[in-house]
Amino acid sequence: MQPGASSAAPSFSASAERPAKLRRVTTADAIFDRLHADILSLRMPPGMLLQEKRIALEFGVSRTPVREALLRLSESGLVDIYPQSGTVVSRVSVAAIPEAVVVRKALEGTTVERAAEIATPEDLARLDAIIARQKAFEALGDTSGFHGEDEAFHEAITQIAGYPGIWAILKTVKVQIDRARRLTLPALGRMSNVVNEHMLIRDAIAAHDLHAARDAMTHHLSAVIPDVAELRTRYPNYFC
Repeated sequence: MQPGASSAAPSFSASAERPAKLRRVTTADAIFDRLHADILSLRMPPGMLLQEKRIALEFGVSRTPVREALLRLSESGLVDIYPQSGTVVSRVSVAAIPEAVVVRKALEGTTVERAAEIATPEDLARLDAIIARQKAFEALGDTSGFHGEDEAFHEAITQIAGYPGIWAILKTVKVQIDRARRLTLPALGRMSNVVNEHMLIRDAIAAHDLHAARDAMTHHLSAVIPDVAELRTRYPNYFC
């Protein structure tokens, strides 16, 4: 051992706390997130022309991050890019909806069964609070707020089940469903039906009835299929 050298090497605790890893949000991410939200909410309806120059000016950036964001939206099936012509918000793909419903039934059927198996009184209180907010938004006729709580209800179930990653997967799968459902909510009685369906799911979870929970979720998720058939007739320019 060299003179003055320490007899013990520095030790690091394997259990030392590490800061949570944060997502680094780039300019392209911010543009993508905004456009994605506007397209799903129908603030940017199918067929709307998206001008790179205008978007770049709005965000105060060059066209490069705008193009990156538009390419990602194209990969998600939300915009169509036509070289030399421009970029437009895509029509809702009717063909993609049945497959997305199948995926949702499979994954959310699993999560709701697990939630029904392990839900605590605190978990049920969380679902009750969401449903209460949905009822409030229904009374106000606020379809945007109502849809946000609908998302929160389904996300909460995946979290109660201990499968939060499933929600991240579903968000990419259900984009066409989300756009179609925005058109259904103004229909007379539809918000009330959604609330009743959520209450049935909640009650099955509270009863720890796995079979009833899956059945209630399957029924709830199936409702979008007949809705789309009617919507395609009422909004022919929104669907393909």
